Amino acid sequence: AFFPRHGALVMGSLYFGGILVAVASGLVLKRTVFRGNSVPFVMELPVYRLPSPKTGVLHLWDKVKDFVGREFPIICIGSLVIWLLTNLDWTFTVVTDGSASILASLGSLIAPVFALNGFASWQSVAALVSGFTAKEAVISTLSVVLPGGLAAYFTPLSALSFLTFTLLYTPCVAAVAATRREIGSLKWTVVAVVFQTGIAWLVSALVFQLGRLAGF
Repeated sequence: AFFPRHGALVMGSLYFGGILVAVASGLVLKRTVFRGNSVPFVMELPVYRLPSPKTGVLHLWDKVKDFVGREFPIICIGSLVIWLLTNLDWTFTVVTDGSASILASLGSLIAPVFALNGFASWQSVAALVSGFTAKEAVISTLSVVLPGGLAAYFTPLSALSFLTFTLLYTPCVAAVAATRREIGSLKWTVVAVVFQTGIAWLVSALVFQLGRLAGF
């Protein structure tokens, strides 16, 4: 959507950039929050065998049932909240202009936070908020709230910065719910979300500011 002629190059850069950020974050956390001697961990692995079709179907059914039962209700609620914020104003009247919606007014308050990132607009914030329900919703939201098209609001550098933030900030609500279940602590789940979003903001700002210094 942003780089129709260089999509493969940008996607590859984001992919390997995400790996580098993950490794760097792990090393920083190991030397700060989780410093100390590591606890020995031994896990016995079963013998690997080619699964039977019946086993594959049962495993698939178990995963689908778990997703539908646990994450799907959260996704539905999150999607409904985003839809209401996008289509209603503060008097709960349906709006025809997205700039008059609750999401637009809230996004305008948050937008200055992204001044150093190159995309300080309520439309960008609205897209990022909708991405919390599913990252795939970011571009579809932009297509709705940006009637002039992406090129009218993004330069190549600000688009790269925006994509970097979208890559690194907190995953969708289903992933957060799964994280909460695995960690077993609401506190550490919130810490993880804040940490990821903070890293995303920092790396995105570095991409934009270094790009400006380089003359892009």
